[in-house]
Amino acid sequence: MQLVHHRTAEVHGVRVAYRESGPADGPVLLLLHGFPTSSHQFARLMDALGDTPYRLIAPDYPGFGRTEAPDGFTYTFDRLADIVEGFTDALGLDRFALYVFDFGAPVGLRLAARRPERVTGLIVQNGNAYEEGLSDAAREFAGLRRETPGDEERVRGLFTPEGTRFQYETGVADTSLISPDGRTLDVHYLGLPGRADAQADLAFDYASNFAHYPAWQAWLRAARVPVLVVWGEGDPFFTPAGAKAYLRDAPDAEVHVFEGAGHFALETHLAEIAPLIGEFLAKLP
Repeated sequence: MQLVHHRTAEVHGVRVAYRESGPADGPVLLLLHGFPTSSHQFARLMDALGDTPYRLIAPDYPGFGRTEAPDGFTYTFDRLADIVEGFTDALGLDRFALYVFDFGAPVGLRLAARRPERVTGLIVQNGNAYEEGLSDAAREFAGLRRETPGDEERVRGLFTPEGTRFQYETGVADTSLISPDGRTLDVHYLGLPGRADAQADLAFDYASNFAHYPAWQAWLRAARVPVLVVWGEGDPFFTPAGAKAYLRDAPDAEVHVFEGAGHFALETHLAEIAPLIGEFLAKLP
């Protein structure tokens, strides 16, 4: 096991908190988390990948985890991508593989489309980039509008302890495998001053990602980077069809759909997923 360091970097007025392990001169895997969590979601994976020669780096976005954003920060997916792009510049990350999960997909794929020369490989875990990957619930959620009476209350229902537990446990065959610590920490961060407002802004901006799907798919076709897709079959938001859709633009991709896993597939299937990631990283140029 490698030592895990907890550090910060200043990026455009944002104090970005991040976890880092592995050799300082090793090739980089940039791990991009989802909603409503933070880099904490990768803590067990970073331990499991302790024998990899890769340098593992997992930042918290503005509005998440321990990252501190100034008053007046605009919470959109474009701005999250701006900060992550600036973060890679601040750390001098000229080449890296990407791991994208949930919100990490629209953030990371924006970065890949902007800086295609930097990305050496792509690992997707329940991170959608295709229309067919959207469940009915996801489509309904993306259709909510702040100006429609009652919609903001529905959005903010996801920020409650019950809403967070729903995201962790829905579609999971054995919920005893899910530690309550992760969702408890998420609820803590969601309750910090201003965090619910930031998350509501991002929720109402989520539909903006759909217009980017063609560009991200075009990047996949043009870049021809190795792709590994791992997916929890019971995800209430992103369906297995979204996992298999990557084969359309990356026909050589490895795609693994795990029965009994939900949205947070690492929580229950780390033992199966970590070796796949290790083998994938070992084959990257």
